[in-house]
Amino acid sequence: MSRRTFVLPQELHDYLVEVGVREPDVLRRLRDETAKLPRAHMQIAPEQGAFMAMLVELMGARRCLEIGTFTGYSALAVGLALPEGGEVVTCDVSEEWTAMARRYWEEAGVADRIELRLGPALDTLDGLLREGAEGGFDFAFIDADKERYRDYFERCLRLVRPGGLIAVDNTLWHGKVIDPDAQDADTEAIRAFNRALRDDARVSLALVPIGDGLTLARRRA
Repeated sequence: MSRRTFVLPQELHDYLVEVGVREPDVLRRLRDETAKLPRAHMQIAPEQGAFMAMLVELMGARRCLEIGTFTGYSALAVGLALPEGGEVVTCDVSEEWTAMARRYWEEAGVADRIELRLGPALDTLDGLLREGAEGGFDFAFIDADKERYRDYFERCLRLVRPGGLIAVDNTLWHGKVIDPDAQDADTEAIRAFNRALRDDARVSLALVPIGDGLTLARRRA
């Protein structure tokens, strides 16, 4: 046993992925192609994708929401975990990145269960609320522009059902959250978000040190 989480060296991470992540070939190839892009750091880790897929399966989720699609790895990981008739609604502003995502969704045979909405995410979320989707989602994943995390979270808290789960990425922010010299807008926004969520009685809370930090917030009744 261990009294604290430790940082994985590359060799141990490789072992973790080899024996602990059942990554389908289509997901692996998407990850490999994404790794060649200039902004490849925006890709979630394979173990995080597997962890989120497991959460979706455990919840028996049927309707999921995602803010920030990039090249579609997380939407695909979740989409593959959904039962027949399940749905992922995912939001992004980039036609270029999501074109790659669509290609892999089609190849994986889940394009019919992933609905991409292009445009500013807040507009999409407000549109869903106007459409009557309040309380209609089981799971939400936030991984977009950090300065709007609070706004995204408030919308998701209305869109997920009581007992539903919101997962928020990058909440350890490469360790910059504890660096007193880091005063950029994104870091300050994540610090403020983390502090606010710590004291938010509307949710049960756990920050998991997977990937770049994944906060799990379960909506209470």
